[in-house]
Amino acid sequence: MSDLSANQSPKPKNSLLKLDERTKKRNASETRFKAYGIGAIALGMCFLVALLVSIIGNGSPAFKQTFVTIPIELVEAKLDKTGNRDPEELKKVTTFGYKPLIENALVVALEAQGIDNPFAKAKDVAKILSSSAPAQVRDVVLADPSVIGTTMNFRILASSRVDGYFKGRVTREALINDKNLDLEHLDVADEMVAADMMETTFNADFIFGADASESRPEQAGIGVSMLGSLFMMIVVLGLALPIGVAASIYLEEFAPQNRWTDLIEVNISNLAAVPSIVFGILGLAVFIQFAHLPQSAPLVGGLVLTLMTLPTIIISTRASLKAVPPSIRDAALGIGASKMQSVFHHVLPLAMPGILTGTIIGLAQALGETAPLLLIGMVGFIASNMPDGIASGFLDPNSAMPAQIYEWAKRADPAYYERAWGGIIILLGFLMTMNIIAVILRRRFERRW
Repeated sequence: MSDLSANQSPKPKNSLLKLDERTKKRNASETRFKAYGIGAIALGMCFLVALLVSIIGNGSPAFKQTFVTIPIELVEAKLDKTGNRDPEELKKVTTFGYKPLIENALVVALEAQGIDNPFAKAKDVAKILSSSAPAQVRDVVLADPSVIGTTMNFRILASSRVDGYFKGRVTREALINDKNLDLEHLDVADEMVAADMMETTFNADFIFGADASESRPEQAGIGVSMLGSLFMMIVVLGLALPIGVAASIYLEEFAPQNRWTDLIEVNISNLAAVPSIVFGILGLAVFIQFAHLPQSAPLVGGLVLTLMTLPTIIISTRASLKAVPPSIRDAALGIGASKMQSVFHHVLPLAMPGILTGTIIGLAQALGETAPLLLIGMVGFIASNMPDGIASGFLDPNSAMPAQIYEWAKRADPAYYERAWGGIIILLGFLMTMNIIAVILRRRFERRW
């Protein structure tokens, strides 16, 4: 018995079922790390929600506008003295000839509704209307001269101050020292709203319209700039995608590994980190000063953004090609396929999801760039006219959505600041759409092996 007791091993001090101090510390450290990660995600989500609330809260009023509906008598003696309805003669009547008709029509409409008019002159009460009203009425008359001599109901924009008053952007206290509008104008506007002569409704012209001068912020829209961005993206997609994919295929599949290809790869990686404004300087020097391409044209903007996007597309495409297992290539070559056949028939289809994702992300990055467009003149141009055709869409001066937002943000009138936020909403909508398309295409073309 004594020998047996001597040969028995001593009982372990610790059990596997019982946590020791080191294990407790390790588990506590892991728990803290998870808490840090959850806290970081929660903090990031809070900032994201705050950003979205700020953008939507400041930008949503831009999609509404205050309109005034009044009947205007189109006096023949003022607009067509000869009575011939000749378009060339009608064009000779400028907006100054239409302005008195609108002012008198507003006074008559106020009297008909029983609204007190505290102003002695018609032009004073007409300050509640946008300065674009004469041009709007003139365009209607020139489009259909048969309306001359009749009385038509026109839906005219209210001035930016009146519109800001109903949106909460302009207060009565702020108008005490305002030279453009008085408190009496707001009293008249309140009575017009009660009489259904004035209302604040959805403004489609902000989305589909053109930019306006600094004195007419209520008329400004982003539609022409959207077309400018569209034509630029067509140029970028038509050049960056084939050039970037072709360069990636050659560097990854066919190019010999030597110091020259190493130098090219290093330069491509460096170009991806170059600030975008450097590409704007390059575009100004090469495309405008040397090649004499038209300044502020979407074609030039597209060429500059192509140079900026190419490194991103090349890097993402090479990564997608490299992710395809070498066994795919070996199997294709083993059954007699050529190098080109193995690449284009087997490797490239498997890498297509990553290629499309990288391309769309590169396009989305180009869509939001402002600095390169600043140097080629697209920021200082007022995009007030729609392009006449496809050629003019590429070659005529225009702006782009980020450049238009920048231009609005630096103008003095607070109404333009409101429109800058609204433009950000539209731009974010485009970016989110492009990223959603990238995810859908990736899942659609994804193949598993």
